[in-house]
Amino acid sequence: MPVIEYKCPNCGSGMVFDSETGTLSCPSCGRKDDIENMSDPIETNVFTEDEAKEYHCTSCGAVIMTDAETAATSCSFCGSAVVLGDRLTGKLAPAKVIPFSISKEEAMQAFKKWCKNGLLTPSGFMTADRIKGITGIYVPFWLYDLHNKVEVFAHGTRVRTYTRGEYQYTETKHYDIYRKIRLNYVKVPIDASEKMNDELMDKLEPFPYEQLKNFKTPYLAGYIAEKYSYDGQQLFPRSKEKIKGYIDAYISSAVSGYTTVSYTNKQIDTTMKKADYVLLPVWMVHYDYNKAEHTFAMNGQTGKVVGKPPISRAKVAGWFAGISGVSFLSLKLISWMMGGGFW
Repeated sequence: MPVIEYKCPNCGSGMVFDSETGTLSCPSCGRKDDIENMSDPIETNVFTEDEAKEYHCTSCGAVIMTDAETAATSCSFCGSAVVLGDRLTGKLAPAKVIPFSISKEEAMQAFKKWCKNGLLTPSGFMTADRIKGITGIYVPFWLYDLHNKVEVFAHGTRVRTYTRGEYQYTETKHYDIYRKIRLNYVKVPIDASEKMNDELMDKLEPFPYEQLKNFKTPYLAGYIAEKYSYDGQQLFPRSKEKIKGYIDAYISSAVSGYTTVSYTNKQIDTTMKKADYVLLPVWMVHYDYNKAEHTFAMNGQTGKVVGKPPISRAKVAGWFAGISGVSFLSLKLISWMMGGGFW
């Protein structure tokens, strides 16, 4: 099977993507190649799906063992960065990619700094260096452009209270409300990997979509890449659910000014104008603490970290005790001020 490995023309060493310079770089001699000006091997080769599914490292000849979803990895024997070309062609070819801008070393330091900011995490978690592994993964996403036709029927009231003479009056006016709305949302991201935790991936947003580049395999060199587990049509319902809250908020803003609003009919027709298959950069961090492994994710472009660190029961108890103490002191002070005495 076709395995793509980038060898340095100068010294023959394996080249990898350099997040700092955005180039294909040789760690041995320092050569750097502009990826945008490189021809992509998968554009000039035809890979068929009925070939035997066995991959061999072009550096050492070892068999490369991967999951079915893996599109880029490294050789377990010699460490060479390899791209599995047949998993990135045809309908499996990404349209765009956002390259990593944060190196592994920068990601490690940023994660350690993030750990220290946890006010309620155990002290041992914040100070210990227990990172079991940190892996740069290009996660498959679908970016949806969704057009929505919205019709809303509702009953509204406006209530006014006023006084005339010795009497107070309440006036209620009733209204039939109708709104016809067109809402377009672009680049709505839905992760398409079965392995990835959907909640973690959602919290990594936003990604800087202005950094999207036309896909070329050299961007994957030195990282792991996954191909999608679900196609754009399969994840369309998730994309609609994701924008539902935004649509509801817009509808609410469109019927503001009433005392009460009761919806009698709300019709939302969502059309998928397009769904682009893209790869987005994520650092996955596995942290070992107190005989348990905690998984965190970092946006490979912005450095945003998401995950659930352990909580210290002692710190939580102390925090609640502090809050209770402040409340108690406040009540005693109020009592003293009202009574004019000391406590």
